Amino acid sequence: MIVLPGAHRRTPVAVGACLVSFAAFCLAQRAAHVSMIDVMVYRAEGATVRAGGDLYALRATAAGLPTTYPPFAALLFTVLTLPDAVTLRLLATAGNLALLVVLVRLSLKLVGHARVETAWWVAAGAVWCEPVWATLRYGQINLLLAALVLWDLCRRPADGYGRWAGAGLGLAAAVKLTPALFPVFLLATGVTARLRGGDGRPWLRHAQGAATAFAGATLLAAAVLPYDSWRFWTDMVFRPDRAGHAEETANQALRGVMARLLHTPDPGALWVLSVAVVAALGLSVAVAAELRGRRPWAVCACAVTALLISPVSWTHHWVWCVPLVLLLWTHGHRAAALATALVFCSYTPWWVPHGPGRPELHESGGQLAVSALYGGAAALFLVLAWTSLPRPRLRSEPGQAVTKE
Repeated sequence: MIVLPGAHRRTPVAVGACLVSFAAFCLAQRAAHVSMIDVMVYRAEGATVRAGGDLYALRATAAGLPTTYPPFAALLFTVLTLPDAVTLRLLATAGNLALLVVLVRLSLKLVGHARVETAWWVAAGAVWCEPVWATLRYGQINLLLAALVLWDLCRRPADGYGRWAGAGLGLAAAVKLTPALFPVFLLATGVTARLRGGDGRPWLRHAQGAATAFAGATLLAAAVLPYDSWRFWTDMVFRPDRAGHAEETANQALRGVMARLLHTPDPGALWVLSVAVVAALGLSVAVAAELRGRRPWAVCACAVTALLISPVSWTHHWVWCVPLVLLLWTHGHRAAALATALVFCSYTPWWVPHGPGRPELHESGGQLAVSALYGGAAALFLVLAWTSLPRPRLRSEPGQAVTKE
């Protein structure tokens, strides 16, 4: 009889538990008759590109959903036209479950936790949190984008810069604009480091790599889809309402919270001012954390800032709750980690009136609070991240800034 070492015994048990949880999840989604409507929209976008149609005039599925992503995303979506609809749904589900494991593994790497079996245990539970549930329910790409960002930011070349540094960030931003705040964060960090007399080159090179990847992907799309690219970058990108109604309860961005609070579908200039303030404060926290050697805090601070300032951050965009909770738990903030996990596992945005007739514009005080919990959790995290930072040194020498924790 062969006796396996403890670590080797624990990993198969963790994998088995994760697969059982995933199987139960798939049965629950099937019982809920999920539509996976977004992956069908992606498929329609790919078909429109192949047919040479007008991408931003598209209205896909019975819900008449429009194209909202940059043209580069539609280029990638052409591969979704190859399988039939049933096969595509199966592939999207399997792919997103695999990406969840990857996201958890990268999140654990970010926070400095190396045990392999932990990723399987965390994934087994994380699949049931509302953002992940909704991502699989709609067939969304949020897990892919978050994994691309973390893969890029978790790579640690010896010289602080590698050949592929920035590629993940640039490609993620070319598919969907929200991750574009990460290269801005790297640029701000590099500039701040230089102004303080340090060596900002690793961050500036990383930001340059992201900008190059973004520009390359965007120019490729422009070469293939010149009309759609022109229309997106000169018109559609400036329409904050192109993705849906701001006041919808699923919109957990600052704009959605303000629309419900002010009982108006368009918060207007007040929202723009609030975005400017939150962006400045959130980036300040991220840059300060990065320069003080707290990259996990910096990455999560940048992520929640991006979600807050985006015109629309649907609940399924908040898959960043996974690294957020792991960061809090592994760094001793157990109560905050449990509270954050409870928020994202309680499906609270759906407790309030929503749907046809725009009942979100008439919420009571308690309903307003419940429908803003994701954004509230993000704001509290930024406060905690700031208060958890070590005191800055009175004097710093060039090259003293670090990127490791």
